[in-house]
Amino acid sequence: MAVLLTTRQDINLDTTYRVAWQRESVRIAGTALDRIAACRGSFLELIDKDPDVIIYGVTTAMGELASHRLSLEYRERHARIKPYPAATSFGDYLPDRVVRGIVFARLANFLEGHAATTPRIAMSVAAMLDGGPMPAVAASGQGGAGEILALYPLFAELSTQFELEVRERGSLINGSPCAAALTADTALTARRRIQLALKTFALSIEAFRAPLEHYDNALDDLWGDEHEAAALAGLRMYLIGACEGRRNYQAPVSYRILPRLLGHAYRALAAAERAATVSLSSVSDNPVYIAPDATHPYGRCISTGGYHNAMAAPAMDDLSAIWADLSLLASRQAAKLLDGRASHMPDMLVIGREPGESDGRGNIGYIPMTMSGYLEQAKSAAQTTFIPGSDTGGAGQDDVGTPAFLAWSKEAKAGQCLDASLAMLAVIASQALYITGRQAPLHLRDFMDMVRGTVRPVAEDRILGPELERLTDNFTEQVFTVDEELELAVA
Repeated sequence: MAVLLTTRQDINLDTTYRVAWQRESVRIAGTALDRIAACRGSFLELIDKDPDVIIYGVTTAMGELASHRLSLEYRERHARIKPYPAATSFGDYLPDRVVRGIVFARLANFLEGHAATTPRIAMSVAAMLDGGPMPAVAASGQGGAGEILALYPLFAELSTQFELEVRERGSLINGSPCAAALTADTALTARRRIQLALKTFALSIEAFRAPLEHYDNALDDLWGDEHEAAALAGLRMYLIGACEGRRNYQAPVSYRILPRLLGHAYRALAAAERAATVSLSSVSDNPVYIAPDATHPYGRCISTGGYHNAMAAPAMDDLSAIWADLSLLASRQAAKLLDGRASHMPDMLVIGREPGESDGRGNIGYIPMTMSGYLEQAKSAAQTTFIPGSDTGGAGQDDVGTPAFLAWSKEAKAGQCLDASLAMLAVIASQALYITGRQAPLHLRDFMDMVRGTVRPVAEDRILGPELERLTDNFTEQVFTVDEELELAVA
């Protein structure tokens, strides 16, 4: 099945998921190709009939040479320069799904003629998504003012298929399709990660016997926030059939503020979905071509900073921050479950026994030490991503860098740390239910079976690290599993 593109609004989270994750191909509608060709024709008339027109990278050189006007003879030679020079970045290569997302987002500038490129370029970019291997694109070393360090190597091979014409090279390497695709990728993974967190924390609530009043439906209205209401509803659903005999006084803070933190996770998700939706269909080219109107019979080209996506990094940073906060809650709840004075269960926080000594509780008490390490890594990854200064050795125009790649890498790291934290909390909650002879609530039993299928209850000392790693990998795999359908709630 192919995704059919008619306008740039057809590039959205749903179609990005289909193309980037499910690897569907892309076709450009005939009406869009006609529009691209018409705008290309008007653009060529513009530069042919107005000898004084100044268009960056077309009638002028690029970068620090932007003030140099190109002669008509040299203009064609300049256009044929292949997109190799800035292919210098390397390391921490983006996964295939993200590279496919970038190629897909690249088409937004083309579909309504704003790139003033040729139909052959648009069709060739779409053809890159037909199932062949994608070029390697580095996540590291992206310190440029725009995204050319990523886009040069991505489209270098494509450019060898043609003798490039005026504006074709610029249409491949300008704009911000990378920021759009990176933001979309975090939004698509965040919804699953929140569901994983809901299940794990609900299991912890049940294991601790936290009072269910902390999640009462009266709070939906009292707190007055749709995202916190969604978190409360999710916890209540997983706690249907929870055991009797809850503790008769309030649980620690980490249990009571949980719905508010999960509510912010939903809020951050909504912001990421909106940022992705806007960015994917945004015209971000520089210069950007505007089609003819009554005042400008051949259209016009204007130079802008549209290639700098100012909403991408903050949206990803907010997800990183909530992943770190949820890792903290997981760590605190794990400690409370292990401490019999807090949990009113047999004390599982047993460390420092003599070699060979066993009390039937095993060495599960060491897990919080590992959780602490992952928490600190999550907090380190969740630091604010500021706009980089760009020192390119004298290229005077490029004085500010793009933060999107940095923010994406940090969100990915913080998310992986949360997966590990949730896996370890799930094991401790499973252990608490095991030693008290209780079952998980109905909607959590499959989840409990999955946890125990990887890390069985601990009765004697054993090496837990490899088992915890496998469970963490299982959790992360759930986040990145490709489904037939992915429910999206786009803001």
